[in-house]
Amino acid sequence: QVQLVESGGGLVQAGDSLSLSCTASGLGLSNYVMGWFRQAPGKEREFVAAIMWWGNSKYYADSVKGRVTIDKNNAKNTVSLQMNSLNSDATAVYYCAGDRNLRPQTMSLPGAAVGYWGQGTQVTVSS
Repeated sequence: QVQLVESGGGLVQAGDSLSLSCTASGLGLSNYVMGWFRQAPGKEREFVAAIMWWGNSKYYADSVKGRVTIDKNNAKNTVSLQMNSLNSDATAVYYCAGDRNLRPQTMSLPGAAVGYWGQGTQVTVSS
């Protein structure tokens, strides 16, 4: 069974950088897509970025391109999200996600049927 556990959230100042990490278990040899979503207060959950577990294909939401980098470490079973130049729009609960059937771009589509979710980690950007 796939389990995803996020870490690294917290309170930061506007302009700061922050790195989130997702530790995955149960992926086996299947080629999952791993991604990050976020949900701000009063808003729907939105896609941030995704990467193939085996391979280097990546996809980013237009709203975060240039300020966010997704990466993975297969040996450590982790997926990271490096966020730079944070502003208050980044305040949200960030969720790690995984799915065996989707791909980075299809994970970004509204209503994509993501199979696995982490519990979320809070990121608060103070201005």
